Parts: sequence; structure tokens; C-alpha cells
Amino acid sequence: MTTMTDSSVREFKMPDVGEGLTEAEILKWYVQPGDTVTDGQVVCEVETAKAAVELPIPYDGVVRELHFPEGTTVDVGTSIIAVAVGDGAAAAAEPVQEAVAEEPKPEGRQPVLVGYGVSTSSTKRRPRKGAEAPAAAQTPTSAIQAELNGHGPAAPAAPAAPAAPVTGDRPLAKPPVRKLAKDLGVDLATVVPSGPDGIITREDVHAAVAAPEPAQTAAPRSEPAAPAPSPSAPTSYDTTRETRIPVKGVRKATAVAMVGSAFTAPHVTEFVTVDVTRTMKLVEELKQDKEYTGLRVNPLLLIAKALLVAIRRNPDINASWDEAAQEIVVKHYVNLGIAAATPRGLIVPNIKDAHAQTLPQLAASLGELVSTAREGKTSPAAMQGGTVTITNVGVFGVDTGTPILNPGESAILAVGAIKLQPWVHKGKVKPRQVTTLALSFDHRLVDGELGSKVLADVAAVLEQPKRLISWA
Repeated sequence: MTTMTDSSVREFKMPDVGEGLTEAEILKWYVQPGDTVTDGQVVCEVETAKAAVELPIPYDGVVRELHFPEGTTVDVGTSIIAVAVGDGAAAAAEPVQEAVAEEPKPEGRQPVLVGYGVSTSSTKRRPRKGAEAPAAAQTPTSAIQAELNGHGPAAPAAPAAPAAPVTGDRPLAKPPVRKLAKDLGVDLATVVPSGPDGIITREDVHAAVAAPEPAQTAAPRSEPAAPAPSPSAPTSYDTTRETRIPVKGVRKATAVAMVGSAFTAPHVTEFVTVDVTRTMKLVEELKQDKEYTGLRVNPLLLIAKALLVAIRRNPDINASWDEAAQEIVVKHYVNLGIAAATPRGLIVPNIKDAHAQTLPQLAASLGELVSTAREGKTSPAAMQGGTVTITNVGVFGVDTGTPILNPGESAILAVGAIKLQPWVHKGKVKPRQVTTLALSFDHRLVDGELGSKVLADVAAVLEQPKRLISWA
């Protein structure tokens, strides 16, 4: 995780905090150059494609350098912070103070790519390794890393007109801006940067689209060159009426996973509307039970238990598809996923071995899962290994939906809003608590009969919750 750059400075590298993920975004730094840190102290929060995670530093010392600003996506294995340790800790204070004093200047010290540092005699950004050499001397790895992290050589001062690209130099722009330029057919080398330190912004790209392209070669005749044709892409972006949100982290991972699931597993969805009046009465009774004091008791608790009972009665639904072996893998355990909406997007942590938990234990597990998700502290491990999932769309007042399977799982149960509705009960129309359940399942694993039995069993338990005992 760490390497020595000299006898007194250690470089802390971005660890793999998500079981095989290749990058993470730095959300927030909790320390600054000159701060003292101790072994185990959290120095920053990062977001992977699965969760937000706090990173502790593994040694004592003084922060010498933060290599990347907040909002930067960094590859796993890349150094993100330098810490002076041992005898070097005291010596680290003076250069840090000098750098801080220089920050208000236009050419203030900026974070640079790992391994290149900042000169103590100048506050200008150091050039990338090999900047003096021809462009061919730069390795593909360094170019890719520079593009991913939004770092590169300093851009020239903005001229009155677009300057010709400098050989071997790469315009400064963050990945979303590079993608925008690519989509609009704009060569970044022709764009006049307006951002700090010569960084090209979205507005610069749109301005370049609206302006006519410069002539690439001298015209052979004296007549003026014909204006370049306008690109087919939109020529303007109204920032007052539109907002563009980069898709990254949890949202990006969810989007990729859902597309993969929707077009890999053949989905079937079945529906049932059920009278849950007795279940709602049982919820109120459990809230008064001393055994459930301090626990989260709500309809979701009994719905989860009903699904676990249905799986026990129909174990073949708790399975996955092994594409390589062309086999169905039946699981003899249930890791029950609960879809949770968070500020960073939808996540699906799961309760490990939920099938073996008593009702009070399940209530405690649900409470902890929901609280952790709302705080944004769900660990990547908590989202691995799920077998079936529940998504409660009813909390938003929605009657039901056709949920998409969580990748690698066999079924997902959507729970609609529980409402008072006219219902025929004991031969008379009465107001009853009614909801609609929807069960989506992978038709490679689950045929219509099995899926119908599971959904019917869940409905039967919620209609007559005493079945939680008789079917146990």
C-alpha cells in the first residue's frame, strides 16, 4: 500500500477498497499540508463505483503534499498523499508554509501527477516527465493517467485567437470536458482556455463550436477561404435552463449494471394485489412488544419475513446462472438485498444469512442497513453476494412497478403503497389495507410455475400472518 520516495517521506497510494475496482473519486480531504497525522487517522473520503469509503493513513507524520484536489478520479495504486515521517516530519513544516503563503498568487502551487512533486524554489506547476523530449518519448500510460485525472502540462496564456497546438503538449481538460469535445467534434488543441491555470471548461468547448473553425492550410488563391460547415451537434448549451450531471461513482455503476441485467437475463414480472389489513395490525402490536423496543418495526419487516418463508417453501428460486459452466447454482442461504435510495444513487446492500435470523434479529439488521445507507457509510462488502432483493417503491406513493433484477440474482420483489381501498371481505365491501406486489425473475432459472408459487406464498403470508408460524 505504501512505498518510500526518500528516507523520510512516505507515499500513500489509493487502495483497492471495492474488491477489484480500478478507480475512486476523492470526495473530501480531512487534512491539509502541514497537518500532523497519526496511524489510523482518516485523511480523506473517496467514492468508488459501489460506495463512499473513508481512508485511514497507516503511519504517523506530517502531511507534506496532497497530490490531487477534491473531485479528482484517481486510479488504484496511484499515490494520493505524501507524509513526512520520523526525522523528516519536522523538516516538512517549512516548505509547506512557504507553499501556502504563495497560494494567492496567480501561479500558485497546484497538485501534480504522482512522482513529480513541486519545486520549493518555484510555485509553478512542474512539467510532466519527458515534457522537454519529443511527444513520442511519452508513454501511453502517462498520457492516459493525465487524461483520467485532469492533469497535464501548463497551457499557454490565452491569446486573442485560438493558438496552434504545441507539438508534444496536451491541452488541460477534465474527462467530462474531453468527452463533450469528442461528442461535438471539437479539437481541444484549438480551444482557448478560460479556466484557472489554462484548464478548458465546458463553456470554452461550446464557444469553440459556435465560432468558425480556423483554416488548416494556406489558401492557394487570393480569394478568402469558404467558412467551415457547421457541425451537426447542438451549437449552444443554455446553463440557465439546463443542468448536466456527470455520471460517475455509484450512479455510473448502477446504470451499467442495470443495462447489463436487462439485456442479459430474460425478465418476467408477475403481479398480485392483496389485503394486508391483518399484517398492518400485527405491525402495530409488535411496536408495543417490549422485545422490539428500540428496533425498526414496519411493514417491510414482515414483508421480508414473508419472502424468506416463501423461499424456504420454494428453494429453487434462490439461485444464480453460471454462464461459463451453463449451470444453475442453487443457494442454500439467503443474502436478502434491500434497495436503498441515497444522495449518491441507488444501492442494494444485503443482510447476510437472513434466512437464519429470528424476527427481532431481522428487525435489527434492517434498521442497521437503512441507517448505514442513509449516512453513506455502506461498505462495498455489504453490497456483494446478494441472492434476492426487495425494493419498496410504496414509500414514494407508487402502486407498483416492474423492477429490474440486481445482477447475479434470480428474483426481486417490488412492494407498492399500502392504501385503504374498497375490498370484498367476508361477503361485504369494506375499506381494507391493500397493496400490490410485483415479482420479477430470471426466466432461465425460474419458470412461470415456480415464480407464481413464490409470489402467491408471499401474498398468503401477508394476508394471514399466522402462516409465519404454521409454515415455519
